[in-house]
Amino acid sequence: MNSGAIRRRLALGAAALAASGALALVVPAEAQAVTAGNCAGRQVRTLPFATGIVHIYRQGGYVCAVTLPRNSGGKRMMSVSVQARGNRPVVDKGKYQYHAGPVTVHAGHRCVWVKGAVGRSSVSSGWILC
Repeated sequence: MNSGAIRRRLALGAAALAASGALALVVPAEAQAVTAGNCAGRQVRTLPFATGIVHIYRQGGYVCAVTLPRNSGGKRMMSVSVQARGNRPVVDKGKYQYHAGPVTVHAGHRCVWVKGAVGRSSVSSGWILC
């Protein structure tokens, strides 16, 4: 293969990579389905409450959480927060249709406090994963 063909293939590959990156930026976050892929690691806890559920994942020293509503519908106030003991909480709060979060903190071997809310109903874990 000559150097011209190699350059054309490299240019085509770079163009395809740039186009896929641009496409990923155009898709709204709310349109993406919430799966375990949004939080790294394995699911270690769920916190169900009247209007939703908080899924908690752990990988290495990191803890991640996401709040999902029980019923589909329009946008409503949702929140999720994760706080490692001795640090401030990391919070995602706003009017969402599909989920709040994910939020991730580095907890190391420290306990975490996880909170979630959908509408007027909420859940609070207390110190967990110690």
